Amino acid sequence: MITNLMIRNKKTYLTAFAVVFISLFCSLGIYAQTPADWEKMKGDVVLYMANDLGRNGYYDQKPIAELMGVMAETLGPECVIAAGDVHHFEGVASVNDPLWMTNYEQIYSHPELMLAWYPVLGNHEYRGNTQAVLDYGQVSRRWEMEGRYYTRTFDEDGTTLRLIFIDTTPLISKYREENVKYPDACKQNNDEQLKWLDATLKQAKEDWVIVVGHHPIYAETPKDDVERADMQRILLPVLKKYNNVSLYACGHIHNFQHIRMKDDNIDYVVNSSGSLARTVKPIEGTVFCSPEPGFSVISATKKALNMYMIDKTGKVLHTITKTK
Repeated sequence: MITNLMIRNKKTYLTAFAVVFISLFCSLGIYAQTPADWEKMKGDVVLYMANDLGRNGYYDQKPIAELMGVMAETLGPECVIAAGDVHHFEGVASVNDPLWMTNYEQIYSHPELMLAWYPVLGNHEYRGNTQAVLDYGQVSRRWEMEGRYYTRTFDEDGTTLRLIFIDTTPLISKYREENVKYPDACKQNNDEQLKWLDATLKQAKEDWVIVVGHHPIYAETPKDDVERADMQRILLPVLKKYNNVSLYACGHIHNFQHIRMKDDNIDYVVNSSGSLARTVKPIEGTVFCSPEPGFSVISATKKALNMYMIDKTGKVLHTITKTK
């Protein structure tokens, strides 16, 4: 026999279920992204940035790699900036190391990601054979790394953009001193790199100039303070010298951070990990921060430079905008 109490309990249960379902549906709707949403990010020059990737597909690496490919069907990026630590934890031993397959080739396999990848060396690459990372371009047509530091320019529909890739691990004293753990760091000539960077910035006349390294100049992180101190002391004066650097973009910290310092025209950007992310909190100069994993889309026109921080669902968490 069905009692009034049983009917009331059933109604209460159904009502509660409906509320939960609607809440979940609405929540998913907030985060759902479509090609129409991504289309709005397009500019004359579109680039991807990804870093701290190498987890053999685990954590969020494979889903984010797939998302990068799907979004590329709409955005049509010209390249992927690979800002270091493509390989955790001990770098690679050679160009034939199986990690090239499990960290890179089999993960970023979407047809739309078969384009130029412009890497820099991270501290984890420096634990292994860094020359093998440079030489991998002889194996993979999309791995375009002509040196430990180099530059690339883009010119589309009258919009010009210059990427300057630098080698930050040797700039930091602790890596040079730990010559057993990071055997190649102390062998690099910092004076030569800084001289090249100065000359490259001096002649850079593009609409937008972005400098890419692995280590941050400013960031909230539990990592050794000497990392940021050395970067501020050695690198920052060169970046500021010609007043033409729009962004300094890096990885290493495994979260999203956007920092603006007082009386400084450079925006300092930490791009999150494309696999395993970490917690973060605001510090002096923080405009935005997030512990979400993901990657970034850089989009430029003659008048505006935008960098979109993308989470693993394809949602834009934060946009950095520079205008002329």
